[in-house]
Amino acid sequence: MNRCVTILILALSLSLGHSIKAKELAGSRPNVILFMTDDQGMGDLSCLGNPLLRTPNLDRFYHLSTRFTDFHVSPTCAPTRSAIFSGRHEFRNGVTHTIKERERMALSTTTFVKLMHQSGYGTGIFGKWHLGDEDAYQPYHRGFSEVFIHGAGGIGQSYPGSCADFPPNRENRYFDCHVLANDTIVKTKGFCTDVFFQAALGWIKKQREAETPYFAYISTNAPHGPMIAPERYKQRFLDLGYDGNTAGRYGMIENLDTNFGLLMDKLDAWDAWDDTLVIFMTDNGQAGRGARRYGERTKLFTAGFKSGKGSPYEGGTHVPAFWRWKGVLGEGVDIPALTAHIDLYKTFCTLAGIDLPEGIQKIDGRSLVPLLEDPEAPWEDRHLFTHQGRWEKGSHPNASKFKNCAVRTTRWRLVNNAELYDITVDPYETTNVIEKHPDVVAAIRRAYDIWWEATLPLMVNEDVPFAPEQPQSVRYEKQLAERGIPTWVAPTF
Repeated sequence: MNRCVTILILALSLSLGHSIKAKELAGSRPNVILFMTDDQGMGDLSCLGNPLLRTPNLDRFYHLSTRFTDFHVSPTCAPTRSAIFSGRHEFRNGVTHTIKERERMALSTTTFVKLMHQSGYGTGIFGKWHLGDEDAYQPYHRGFSEVFIHGAGGIGQSYPGSCADFPPNRENRYFDCHVLANDTIVKTKGFCTDVFFQAALGWIKKQREAETPYFAYISTNAPHGPMIAPERYKQRFLDLGYDGNTAGRYGMIENLDTNFGLLMDKLDAWDAWDDTLVIFMTDNGQAGRGARRYGERTKLFTAGFKSGKGSPYEGGTHVPAFWRWKGVLGEGVDIPALTAHIDLYKTFCTLAGIDLPEGIQKIDGRSLVPLLEDPEAPWEDRHLFTHQGRWEKGSHPNASKFKNCAVRTTRWRLVNNAELYDITVDPYETTNVIEKHPDVVAAIRRAYDIWWEATLPLMVNEDVPFAPEQPQSVRYEKQLAERGIPTWVAPTF
């Protein structure tokens, strides 16, 4: 009898502990640092098996983190960013491409950043925005109180229409870049990734000194092409016989790791880990999967995936997601639930104690808080919809409905309505089993048809004509004529 009472008391204590923890997480208002790289995949980290790269800081962070091991994003960059900030599929915000006015996140979208800022958070972006270069679409109108960004989808990019970076960046890419610092274009000094981290760390220090909760979004253009890195980061790979592009890309990744190590060191020095949730993720699958070594073609490590960026297969959307919040989240804990970028919206709002207002866009994602509290918490199966988009401007989306698309459930991945893979036993999609499971295919296809029909009316950028001028070029020329371009002074931290 006494033993039974003891067991009952222990069970009640455990239950009470879970409920207290749940209460603490919902509305606990941590600082949040979201570090997202560009075009880095599962195969681009030594902690995930890459035999060439040295990423000791991200490796250390991996071992200290709770990891979402089945985490998915969109297959390219602007779509992923749109899904993160809106909590729903990018097509439902009008983002069906990365250029051609179809990278602009619909102005009807309320970002979680805006809600966090309204609730008292400082909100900063450092690096890449890529959700519209026209003034109305800029991050200072979407909830960010601190802005430090390049234009377009990459430093130096220029495309027909509005998607273009500041003109000087087209000539001197990645070094001494011109950046928009709130309302002023400034010229920086040094390698772009170093500069973005300098700006972020200086701002974070100010928020901590002011005791202001903050959301810091460090969104690097690296390791997106062109493959440019400081020479000291490239040389090791050149010495190993790799081509310049591979040396540049891997050099960018190792430089990212150095900067992330600096961030970790500063959080140590500021004793900031207890009240700060730090997340590392990437915006789509791996871009660089092949190389030349001593002139001969060779394959690079891909963590087993057969595809990468832009693909509707697992390799296009399955990315690393490492979360650390010291004393709150477990270290070295894996969460296998099927999760995605669309889940960040409700997660951050829940943590910040924000009730979603009426009248905003319909949110597709879920809150990850139950899984953060208990990695084994029940998690209902779901459909995640993937589509590369990128059909020709002026063509109807229906013509591309089943081109470069996929639907993922916990067990299955249906690709292009023609291939079915059982991910639980075939995670790298080697065997198409579509003929064996007609009922599964029919059910997933029905879900996709319903989703597609509901999404079509929300693709609001399809018929938008090209802008007559590039807004960041206009902004640059106007400022140059009126007050010049000042040199940015890096903050102390």
